[in-house]
Amino acid sequence: MSASREFASEALQHAATSLPIELGGKTVMLDAHAYSDGVDQLVVLLHRAADICSDHIPIVRIHSGCVTGDIFHSLRCDCRQQLQAALQTICDCPYGALVYLPYHEGRGIGLFRKLKTYALQDCGLDTIEANLAIGAPVDARDFTLASRALADLGMRDVRLLTNNPLKETALSGLGIRVVERVPLRVLANPHNERYLETKRLRMAHDC
Repeated sequence: MSASREFASEALQHAATSLPIELGGKTVMLDAHAYSDGVDQLVVLLHRAADICSDHIPIVRIHSGCVTGDIFHSLRCDCRQQLQAALQTICDCPYGALVYLPYHEGRGIGLFRKLKTYALQDCGLDTIEANLAIGAPVDARDFTLASRALADLGMRDVRLLTNNPLKETALSGLGIRVVERVPLRVLANPHNERYLETKRLRMAHDC
């Protein structure tokens, strides 16, 4: 996992609007903030109660985009379940945000190479072995833009909603103080049991 990279030469670009979403059968209104650094783009969905005090520490989920899981509801990973659980947790709290990074597909290796690793996993390799077999890093994600977006929104102190301790390390190295790491556990299924077990045993996740 890459903690940071060179900042793009362009200034941070920001656009904001309101975004009604369906969550648990109800309509929830969130603030949507799009950011671009001239190279990558992300969106921050923000939920904040009107009467929240200025020193309240938000709960924040940094979610890596997953076409197969988030869109097609693939059972090979736990991405969709984590996304829905994170949104519910954030909307149940007085102050929280979901940072969605679409360019993090496949732990940063992209959709095409992720599908190549799936084929190797079908042949018996685990998720780490499959990445290495195609010459890809185990985790190529970068959190520079996420940290810049959080800082721009005034969220320099966060309660981080994640099972991955390396996300805490990465954000801390980029100036975001993680005051608490909150696990986000979901139920395994027969298609992702080995994947989750590999993340727990070989990547120190709290799965």
